Amino acid sequence: MSEPIVWLTIFVLSVFVGIEVISKVSSTLHTPLMSGANAIHGVILLGAIIVTGSVESTTGLVVGLIAIVLATINMVGGFVVTDRMLQMFVRRPKPQPQESAK
Repeated sequence: MSEPIVWLTIFVLSVFVGIEVISKVSSTLHTPLMSGANAIHGVILLGAIIVTGSVESTTGLVVGLIAIVLATINMVGGFVVTDRMLQMFVRRPKPQPQESAK
């Protein structure tokens, strides 16, 4: 089997496994799962920056810059979603009863 076919097969299988794993997660675990995913995306972003810094071809540089932009958008979006989910659990203060004016 040729090398690209092996990588494509691994990618397709990982997509199916990822969909199955994520769909089975209960809603109470989505916030911790997003936090873990944000940490992984940070590592991916750092890797993209390191690899792009060592590339010597223009094509590699363009692909690396696209990877950096997409990883940044993905990571920032994950933090925004996590923050919005955590805001759902913040208790709002109850309004104080007003005393009647005398």
